[in-house]
Amino acid sequence: MNEAKKGCCIPRREGGEASPSIVLSQSTTCAKPGETEGMIRVDGGKYRIGYEGAGAWESDGEGPFREITLDSYWLDQTAVTNAQFAEFVEDTGYLTESEKFGWAFVFIGQLSNSKQRKLRETKTVQGLQWWYAIEGAHWRKPEGAGSTIKKRMDHPVVHVSWNDALAYATWAGKRLPTEAEWEVAARGPENVQTMYPWGTELEPEGKHRCNVWQGDFPNNNTAADGYAWTAPVTAYRKMDGGFYNLVGNVWEWCADWFSPTWHVPASDATRINPKGPARGESRVMKGGSFLCHESYCNRYRLGARTGNTPDSATTNLGFRCARDV
Repeated sequence: MNEAKKGCCIPRREGGEASPSIVLSQSTTCAKPGETEGMIRVDGGKYRIGYEGAGAWESDGEGPFREITLDSYWLDQTAVTNAQFAEFVEDTGYLTESEKFGWAFVFIGQLSNSKQRKLRETKTVQGLQWWYAIEGAHWRKPEGAGSTIKKRMDHPVVHVSWNDALAYATWAGKRLPTEAEWEVAARGPENVQTMYPWGTELEPEGKHRCNVWQGDFPNNNTAADGYAWTAPVTAYRKMDGGFYNLVGNVWEWCADWFSPTWHVPASDATRINPKGPARGESRVMKGGSFLCHESYCNRYRLGARTGNTPDSATTNLGFRCARDV
């Protein structure tokens, strides 16, 4: 794979824009403090994460393999849905960063042909020409003016920045998972060392197990897996650990700072934090999305990883929450 030409399929906010202030209402309280409904417990212990070998993106810092120790924790069974995020917004009056900026990134295929013609060459992202900066796009209107989530309330909420995800997690009495926690959950109770949670093949026996791109990326998505864009959070077969869609559908924010250089802090072996570029540059994202394809961005593998600026938001980026035991 030519890494010099093919980076991640997800864009980031650029240009030194100041991130709008993130403030919750003074009357805001945690939604369900201490409750673990809809979460799965992952037992603490020693685990192995990371990836080396064919298909690895060395520039992402997938390797080397790392032996880690984690305390027990809880993790949401699914990504946070539009319905759940709507409850948070109704309770707090929260405005996402996309709403404050006034725009967010939308994949070209999700736009009407007329809108594509109107915006072509004026709102595209350099080097990632399949992304458009669409005015008025945010979590309630994923494709901008005229779009709606009314029939997607059970789909993962998108156009949420890392800062937005953290605000939701705080309200819910939870937190964002570390990268290590996310990957251990995805690998399942047996800590499988395969390419995917279910084995070495993306489509075992021709069956679709996750929502990724089929066809010619980025021009033609056949949607052979049943969904062209996002799918309901409980779509596809449940993983061995009981989770849904930790691979594919939407990228998921993690708590960690992103860097291709890894180290294990001597003071806390349960938190695996990258060390390298200036802190705050990027946060870790895991799992890939409906846009990932082996011809360009095969980061739907268990050990794959990438990062994005904490204020970035797109139509293929969501999150789920964790909680300490």
